[in-house]
Amino acid sequence: MSAVTVELEHKSFHSEHGEVQVLRPIQLQIHPGEFVTIIGPSGCGKSTLLKILAGLDTEYRGSVWIDGQKVVRPGVQQGFVFQEHRLFPWMTVEQNIAANLSLRDPQIRAKVDQLTELVRLKGFERAYPKRLSGGMSQRVAIARALLRDPKVLLLDEPFGALDPFTRAHLQTALLEVWMRKKITMILVTHDVDEAVVLANRIVIMTPKPAAIQAVIPVDLPYPRQRVDGAFQEIRNQILRALSDQGVWTAAE
Repeated sequence: MSAVTVELEHKSFHSEHGEVQVLRPIQLQIHPGEFVTIIGPSGCGKSTLLKILAGLDTEYRGSVWIDGQKVVRPGVQQGFVFQEHRLFPWMTVEQNIAANLSLRDPQIRAKVDQLTELVRLKGFERAYPKRLSGGMSQRVAIARALLRDPKVLLLDEPFGALDPFTRAHLQTALLEVWMRKKITMILVTHDVDEAVVLANRIVIMTPKPAAIQAVIPVDLPYPRQRVDGAFQEIRNQILRALSDQGVWTAAE
């Protein structure tokens, strides 16, 4: 059974100029425990597709299943990490991770402690967001998304606003979480290197209205070295696909 099955027929938005098609037919299967990255030109519909998977957008034709269950609304089986960390400034790190659950519950307390260690925030449990760097804040957001043991973790460019050093550090941290939790991850990114560093497979989207242009397997051992010839070949393969679209990315 696939962890995620997408059979999307059509997605559009209504604007003052009429109906605007965002996504064309998309068929995709993602296996349990797989790490998939989605890359494509700005505004093509990558984030829209991710929100459909999360159950945050249900106005489309087609069907999406997670672990054999049809997605009709947000649920505990989908964890979601946004571009911005969206932490509550009046709550500490551990309170933000617990969200609306009580830390007085021994099971919740144990799980929050485990996640704090997993994302390397031990010692900052009682810190408020104003004391945290951007990278630390995103680690809190990842831990919060993992609290209810989702089947799939969906990440919408969570490292896009970070400096290159912090971004590379968080890529390593995310891989550690993935390897330890053995959870299915789907990450939207504009960064070609990031896609190759993280993914088992890379889904390349066309310009809007988007469809899948190509799916590139990445059969390289972890941790991946950006200077390796095999890494560069996959990177160039992605750039050639984007170049065929007339797309120029910052990663080039």
